[in-house]
Parts: sequence; structure tokens; C-alpha cells
Amino acid sequence: MMSRSYTNLFELASGDVPLPSSGFSRAPKKLSRVATVPGVLSELDDEGFSSDAPSSVVQERMIIVGNQLPIRVETRPDGSWAFSWDEDSLLLQLRDGLGEDVEILYVGSLKEEIDPKDQDDVAQHLLENFKCVPAFIPNELFTKFYHGFCKQHLWPLFHYMLPLSPDLGGRFDRSLWQAYVSVNKIFADKVMEVISPDDDFVWVHDYHLMVLPTFLRKRFNRVKLGFFLHSPFPSSEIYRTLPIRDELLRAFLNSDLIGFHTFDYARHFLSCCSRMLGLSYQSKRGYIGLEYYGRTVSIKILPVGIHLKQLRNVLDLPETESKVAELRDKFRGQTVLLGVDDMDIFKGISLKLLAFENLLTQHPEKRGKVVLVQIANPARGRGRDVLEVQSETHTTRERINRKFGRQGYEPVILIDNPLQFYERIAYYVVSECCLVTAVRDGMNLIPYEYIISRQSNTKLDETLRLNPSIPKKSMLVVSEFIGCSPSLSGAIRVNPWNIDAVAEAMDSALVVAEGEKQMRHEKHYRYVSTHDVAYWARSFWQDLERSCRDHVRRKCWGIGFGLGFRVIALDPDFRKLSIEHIVSAYKRTKKRAILLDYDGTMTQQNSISTSPNSEVIGIVNSLCRDPRNVVFIVSGKDRVTLTDWFSPCEKLCVAAEHGYFLRENKEAEWETCVVVPDFSWKQIAEPVMRLYTETTDGSTIEMKETGLVWNYQYADPDFGSCQAKELLDHLESVLANEPVTVKSGQNIVEVKPQGINKGIVADRLLTIMQERGMLPDFVLCVGDDRSDEDMFEAITRAVAGPSLSPVAEIFACTVGRKPSKARYFLEDPTEILRMLQGLAAVSEMHSLKT
Repeated sequence: MMSRSYTNLFELASGDVPLPSSGFSRAPKKLSRVATVPGVLSELDDEGFSSDAPSSVVQERMIIVGNQLPIRVETRPDGSWAFSWDEDSLLLQLRDGLGEDVEILYVGSLKEEIDPKDQDDVAQHLLENFKCVPAFIPNELFTKFYHGFCKQHLWPLFHYMLPLSPDLGGRFDRSLWQAYVSVNKIFADKVMEVISPDDDFVWVHDYHLMVLPTFLRKRFNRVKLGFFLHSPFPSSEIYRTLPIRDELLRAFLNSDLIGFHTFDYARHFLSCCSRMLGLSYQSKRGYIGLEYYGRTVSIKILPVGIHLKQLRNVLDLPETESKVAELRDKFRGQTVLLGVDDMDIFKGISLKLLAFENLLTQHPEKRGKVVLVQIANPARGRGRDVLEVQSETHTTRERINRKFGRQGYEPVILIDNPLQFYERIAYYVVSECCLVTAVRDGMNLIPYEYIISRQSNTKLDETLRLNPSIPKKSMLVVSEFIGCSPSLSGAIRVNPWNIDAVAEAMDSALVVAEGEKQMRHEKHYRYVSTHDVAYWARSFWQDLERSCRDHVRRKCWGIGFGLGFRVIALDPDFRKLSIEHIVSAYKRTKKRAILLDYDGTMTQQNSISTSPNSEVIGIVNSLCRDPRNVVFIVSGKDRVTLTDWFSPCEKLCVAAEHGYFLRENKEAEWETCVVVPDFSWKQIAEPVMRLYTETTDGSTIEMKETGLVWNYQYADPDFGSCQAKELLDHLESVLANEPVTVKSGQNIVEVKPQGINKGIVADRLLTIMQERGMLPDFVLCVGDDRSDEDMFEAITRAVAGPSLSPVAEIFACTVGRKPSKARYFLEDPTEILRMLQGLAAVSEMHSLKT
């Protein structure tokens, strides 16, 4: 029987998904919508502006969403359910960093399947007693979602395993992807039931719920949303193999803040955004941000910590003391090396055993004195790969023990049955060195737990007969490929695939001087004890608040269908230009100034053929023939190209090379706006650009009369961007004493004389009209990139001056919804041409009448 949370995949694909019933017998404390019919929530329009009414609630609230609720579920003898907090859950532990004044609500699934007839009662009980909102997922759907898409596709790929054969992760299965989307939609519905969108913050966790931000952003354009990925994020070469790569990236970007454990993971994500979506990032005052349709998506890099209080409480337990005493006696006279890993293919347990075998082979004196205790936690997934890992691990252990074992000495002790937390802590306490040699792991907190455990306490010191006044010591051998490695600068870092190197690292850890061990331990302990889970949560929360600070003052539009949905966030005064409105203004005005950029405005930016077609020439000629108009084409192109392209337009004014050259009509001579004494600086800049062109495949140099442009549009995005930054610095250095400006733009680095920009063309146009006795009462200025912002600024500046009519109507319009000094926008060159066609039609009509 299907849960009421289940949504139809066909409705999901069409984007027309009905909201589910509440799932509660009574409305929770803070519903953002009104229950107009018992169990049914009233609908809100998904499109347009966010229509959420301001809430009067003062207390801040965080809705934490994870795959599983931090709840333990047990069945009582009478068949009823018993619920308790799962103290080991990260979602529960992070509340320590949010403060007592922040209300926390959890949304997630339960580990046990609840009968549909009991779901309402269970949901009500969990909400009232635990502030948890359960998402009930049918077992068949959950299997496809978790064991199917999450564990067969996402988890292997994010750990760098490509599905090269059916045995390695399996081929992409769209039915599993649909199950993944459906479950994410169920979670989104549960969040929607309880969220107060103007007040609440939402924090989504891990790869199970990567498309959830899209559903929430579509419903509430201004939702305050953070996402933290607890797994690695693969390099673009790996990630781009995923058939639904764009959908997942855009879903990520519907968050306000995205968190990663390490810079490597963040760097890979940013590289994917650059290569697949064409987005570039900027670092401002220590914060990394991606500009995405007017929204700044912030990137947070901070590894999670452990729950110190919980671990120290376990250290104080009498059970821990007893277990430590037992292990002390068991391993008396032996040195313990400890490994604690999940039994899965990425933890490298077999490689670790092979390295230990190598150690005993190369150092016979350590036989009988060194023991490797390997604790193998049950795997979270299931499948043939898990069985293969288990089989290989047991086979390797047995071979090593047969080879080196003797009476009273077992070299490898494999513990693959579940241990209590205090038992694991006891093993940490008695171990001289901890080995964490996973071949790939998102974070791994085992080293942190080991360090705190080795700090021990007074009772355990007495149990181990240690002098409390002597500084504690510990040694770590960690893989380069785990998330905690960068923060453990005192650890011995190894490539887990290099068995010889790992064996050597084990030996080094054993022979390091006592003082060195103490210094390394102190360094690690200082970091781990100050960067705990509370510190991590508090830091993320603060950055999320900062990232959402501008939500209130921004206008938001939703665009796109399905998982391609995104929100445009713009200043309140920025609006789409109504063609009817501008045509009406055009009709009633008599002296018009028109400034038009060409590339990217009247033709597509990346079009193969960039010359104007007959439609563009016809529109321009119609506008130029109207005696009430002065029309300027303003381009960065050279004057030879523009002369050739617009030769049919006799009355057109043309500005070439960003306004350095001007021509008032076809018969006029080209003149210059700025006096440039000489261009000798080209002899310095050109060889530098040529050097970078030779070393950057796909880059070119555009030679202009007044400037030089290095274009890397067709180069590798990452390498091209890196080279552009180097070239910019290089040119600024060698041209420091020259009268030029060096600027970077979209896929270009340009050098041109100082004082040349499109703003001087706007000023010149107004001057020309004044000389002709025309005080403009209509100004249209259209452009698409940074260079056009100078035109917008000049026109805006002229409003208060004498060069415009006091009643002039100003239309500064950019192409696309993006931050701009223009007041208006149109979506693309097609809409620009449609608007200009409307104006040209008015002029044609006027010419027929006269």
C-alpha cells in the first residue's frame, strides 16, 4: 500500500505535482499555510513572486533535513513503537552549535517501515515529543532510492568509481533516478507542511537529497536554504559521465550556501559549474561565491568535527574502564596498531592488511610484538561488492596469521561483529597508532575520536598505570584521499595504493621518538578539541545567515521547467521592458537617441556567423530613415569590419573599438574621440600575449588598431581561466608605466588606451543631437556585457544635465536577467530584435503618412 506522501512520477515530470495531505491530526505550531479542509493544505502559485506573508514569529527556527531522522525505533512486546533520540546521529549533535534560542525541527525518514494505518499517529507523536517530521516512504520506493540510485550510482561515482561494466556500479537506470526524484519530492512536501518561509532556515544534508533544493526554491523563491555534502565531490572528468549532471548541478545552485569538507571537493564542484554551466566564481573578503542568475551562491569549506561531550562521557563510563583493563592485559607486551573502517570497497582494508604483512616480512623483529586490530563495521550498503570485500579481508587475515602467527600471538585480529561505542573507545585508548587508509572517503572522523580518546582521563591513566604528569602521545597514519587529512598536519600521510609506502609509514610511526609523538598529539588535540561539531554547525549557521541577508530586498522570478528550474533575483527597480510601453513612448516623442550594441545584443554571442543578416539591416535602416532619430551602433569590433557589415546603412552612426573611432554616417570620415599619442606599448604587450597563445590551446589574439584582445573562449575553461589571470598580472606588470588599461572580460583579456569606453559614445551622441538643435526626449540604450555598463551609466548621469529634455523617457536595457546599471532587461537577442522591429514599424508608418 502506497504512503500518502507518494507522488506520481508522471505528474512530477510535468511539473504539476499536487501537495500531499498533512499527515498530522493537528496542525503543528508554525504552519505557513492554512488548512482550509481537514488534512488538505491550500495551494499557492508556484510561479512569479514569492507570496509568503511576513511572519510575526521572533524566535529563529532551523529545519534540518536528512535522509534519516536522529531517532531510534524499537518495537515493544505489545507491538507498539518506542522512540528515542539517536545520540550518535550528526543531525542531533549539531544542535549544540545553534544555540538554545534557535528552535530545531527535523525532517527525515525512519529506519523502520511504519504501517500506513499508524503513520498519522506516529507523525503526531514524533512532532509533539521530538519535533521531528517523518517522511514515510514505501519500502519498494525506498529500495530503489537508497539501495538503487544512491548506493549503486551516486555513491560509487562520487568516490571515483566509473560504471565501466555492470559489475562496477551498474549502468544508469532511469527508473532508479525517477525513484530518487520522487523521494526528494516527498521530503520537500514534508518541509513545505511546516516551513514559515520568511523566517525559517533550512539545512539539507548529503547526497541523498541533492534535488530537494530545487523543489523548495520553486515553491518559495526566497527560502533560506543551506546544503552540506558529506561525501567527496569528484573531479569534472568523473562527474561529467553522469547522465543527469546538469540537473544535479542546478539543484545544488538552488541553495544559498553549499558546504564541503575540503577545498578539493569545492574546487571540483566549481570546476564542474565552469565547464558545464559556464559559471565562474569570485573570492571576496575570504568568501567564495558563484553568481547564478542574480543570486550569489556561497561556498563553505569546513570539515565537520566530533561531539566532544558525548565522547568524554563515554570515556568516563565504568564499562570503558573495565574494557581498557581487559585489553591492557590481553595485549600486554605488544604494540597495538588499530584500524576502524566500514566493510566497503573504498575503505582499503585489504590494502592495509597487505601493508602490515609487508611490515612483518621486512622487519622480522616486530613479529610477536606488533598486532593489527582491525574493527570492521557492517557495510551501509549491500551487494556483491560488499561480499567480495568481506571474503578478501578474511582470506588475507587468515593467510597472514598462518604465515606469522604462533602460540599466543595472532598478528591480525579482525573484529567484524558490531561493537558498543565504549568498546571502540577502549581500543583507541590502548592503541599506539591508528591507521586510516581509505582509498576514498568524504571525511572520516575516526582519527578525531582516536586523538580525544588518547588524551584519556585520570581513571584511565590509573588503569593503564600511566603518570598523569607526562604529556599524552598518539600517532596517525592517514590516507591522502580522506577529508580529514588536510586538518591533521602532524599525521603521516600515505598513498594507500602504495603498499610499500604504507608499511614504511607503519614502521615510522612505531619508531618515532616519544617527544615527537607527544608534540604531534598536542597539535592534533588542540585542533580537534576546538573544531568540534558545535563549532562546525555554528560556523555554517552564521554563513547561512550572511548568505541570506539580501533576500528581503530582492525581486524574484522563477524560470525553467522541472529540475531545470532556477530563480532570478534582481533589484526591485529592475524589470522586464514592456514592448507595448516603449512603442507607446516612441510614438509620442519627436527627438530620439538610440544606442545599440551589436555582438550579443543583435546577434547571438556564440553564433558562428556574426555578420548582420537582412532582418537586422532592414530594422536599422528603418530606424535611420526616420528624421526624428539619431542611431548609433556601438561595438568593440574594428572599423574595417563594421564598415563592411553596415555598408547598406547610409545614415547610421557607427562607433568602433568601444568608441575610439566614430563616424556620423557612411559618407563621413572616421574621427577619434580620444587623443592617443602613440601605440608603442603594443610592441610590449603583443609578445606577451603571443607567449600565452602558444601555451594555451584554443586561444587567439585579436589585433585592433587601438588595442589587443586575448580570447580563450575555445580553450579548456579551467586552464584558460588560470592563464587569463596569469596574463592579466603579467600585462599589468610590464605595462605599469604605459597609458593603457588592462581588463578581463568574458573569456577575454583586453589592453586598450586609457579613457576609451562606450560611455564617451553616449556623451558624443547627446552632443551631436544638441548641435543639430535636437534635445532628446527619448533615449534607448541596449547592450549585453560589462563594456555596455559605461553607456548605461552615462545615460543615467545625463538625466540631471542640460543635454536631455526635462520630460525625456529613458530606456536603458540589458540582455538577460542579471545585475546591471540598466533599469530594464529583455531575455535574448530575439526579444531585442522584436522590440526594435516594433519601433521600426512605427517609423515606417510615419514615413508613409508624410
